[in-house]
Parts: sequence; structure tokens; C-alpha cells
Amino acid sequence: MNTLTNILIVGAGSCLGGMLRYLVSRALQGVCHTPFPWGTFAVNVAGCFIIGLIFGFIDKGCQMSDSLKLFLTVGFCGGFTTFSTFMNENYLLFSGSNHIALLLYALGSMVAGFLAIYGAYYLARM
Repeated sequence: MNTLTNILIVGAGSCLGGMLRYLVSRALQGVCHTPFPWGTFAVNVAGCFIIGLIFGFIDKGCQMSDSLKLFLTVGFCGGFTTFSTFMNENYLLFSGSNHIALLLYALGSMVAGFLAIYGAYYLARM
């Protein structure tokens, strides 16, 4: 595949992932009226689960084209999850003196994200 094709594949996946992230985040923040950023937390953990499934299936021997893998991992998961928003929300919790929420969000995201990847990888290999 050439570079332009790869860029278009990643762009298409990122577009879909970003749109879904927006919808999920807005929906969760609309029902969870707390300073804790549930929307970003949920999409980041879900993204970890999805990428864990993908690589678990690949490790199990499931065939996947390079284009599809690029679309799903770098494109979709990259657009669906967001580190910059995560860090900004951590900063906002810190600057708003919500230190307990900051601690729970930062550590909870790391632990839940790791467990989601680990669990999905394990499930995919069963």
C-alpha cells in the first residue's frame, strides 16, 4: 500500500471513531452530572477493550489485512480515544481543587484501561 492510501484509511477510521467518541461522551455527560469526566473515561476504557480484542484475535491467528488493522487500530481507536482530552480534564480537576476526583480519574483510567486490554486480549484468545 502506498502512503496516500494509508493516510486515507487512517483518516476514515479516525473520522468514525471521533464521531462516535463525541456521541458517547455527550450522552454520558448528559446523564452523569458530576465533575468526574465519565464520557472520556468510558471511551478510553472501551477503546482499550476494542484494541485488546483486535490484537488478541490477531495473536490467536485470525487473519486481518494490513488495511483493516490500520483502519481499526490507528484510525478508529485513535480517533475514538483521546489522551489530550484526558490530560485536559485532569488539569481541570486539579485546578478546580477536585483532588480526589483527579486521583480517581487518573489512576482509575490507567487501571481500567489496562484491565480492559488484558481482559479483551484474553477473551479474544479463548
